[in-house]
Amino acid sequence: MREDDERAGPAEPETGHSRTSAGPAAAELGQAAAPGPTARRLIFRRRSRLESRWRDRTPLAIVLVVCAAALLVTMTLGVGIGSVPLSPVAVWHVVAGGLAGHPENTVAGIIVWQIRLPRVLLAAVVGAALTTAGAVVQVLVRNALADPFLLGVSSGASVGATAVLLLGVFASLGVWAISVGSILGAIAAMAAVFAVSRSGRGLAPTQLILCGVVLSALFESVTSFLIFRGNPQATQSVLFWLLGSFGLASWNQLPIPALALAAAMVYLMAQGRALNALAMGVEPAASLGVDVRRLRRNLFLVTSLMAGVAVAVSGIIGFVGLVVPHIVRLMVGSDHRRVLPTGVLFGASFMVLGDLLARTIVAPQEMPIGVITAFIGAPTLIVLIRSRPYLYGATQ
Repeated sequence: MREDDERAGPAEPETGHSRTSAGPAAAELGQAAAPGPTARRLIFRRRSRLESRWRDRTPLAIVLVVCAAALLVTMTLGVGIGSVPLSPVAVWHVVAGGLAGHPENTVAGIIVWQIRLPRVLLAAVVGAALTTAGAVVQVLVRNALADPFLLGVSSGASVGATAVLLLGVFASLGVWAISVGSILGAIAAMAAVFAVSRSGRGLAPTQLILCGVVLSALFESVTSFLIFRGNPQATQSVLFWLLGSFGLASWNQLPIPALALAAAMVYLMAQGRALNALAMGVEPAASLGVDVRRLRRNLFLVTSLMAGVAVAVSGIIGFVGLVVPHIVRLMVGSDHRRVLPTGVLFGASFMVLGDLLARTIVAPQEMPIGVITAFIGAPTLIVLIRSRPYLYGATQ
């Protein structure tokens, strides 16, 4: 933003001669000509400053309380709505009994404690992890359109998970096999994208995105090849998993992604100032005492970890890591000490709501959640691009 402001330069003073493209007719009629690119950039910059002041003055505690309340509401709806509807009172009665160590052995107790609650909690953890990973990737590559899905990280993780599911790779690790395969695939994919897109000693953000899209297609073709050569009986379930689903959620799947998210958040919150500095550029961050190379390496590993464990339990879910961080920045500003905790709560609510829609729109069948997030995320991203063009590469 500061670099764009410097390139834009000061506004030109008004003169008695029109220098816009409105033509002599507009000048003769005394009509105001449409503002040029520089004027539009200045208008956008002033509006952004006013919005930023309003967001920064809103206490973070209030934002977190509102987001936490919204998350509780969406989780209650996610547990209560289904083929057997349950009231919020019944839902929380079963949850309270389960937390006390006395789960009910009734129909409502089995539905809530063994089926719906693990699914809702897993959706919340995955939504928080994807949102956090997307916010970090956008800082890491300094590109507003970056996320683990576009950079090929999710596709690489799917290659590792598919190899475990169809070929039995890492089968000796038991319940850890899919997570290990996904994490290794995500790390390998991100390493490949960074290696291919590196230009000299730096990273070109546009080239990084293009290389990510290309390698993502390559990883998807590898996944398709594994499906073609794998067990035909498992093909349908793997294809549904690749579109994103929480249909097989259980309590056993929760600890790994929850621990990964908690560890990542502890590290990222401690690096809040460094993330803010890196968002301004490599040179400004280095001048502020940030070890850029070490920070990038750690962010690389943290992002791969979160994307890998998310893909391992839910499959590929697009647009969450791309769109939700931008919505959160509209709410709380660009300070990552505010963006990260808010993104965890808002991303969790977004995913729980998406999973609820996936279960109810075509009931009794279930729609892949990747379809829902694409339907919601794509129009939202278009609106953001149209309303804030200078944040997404527009120059005129």
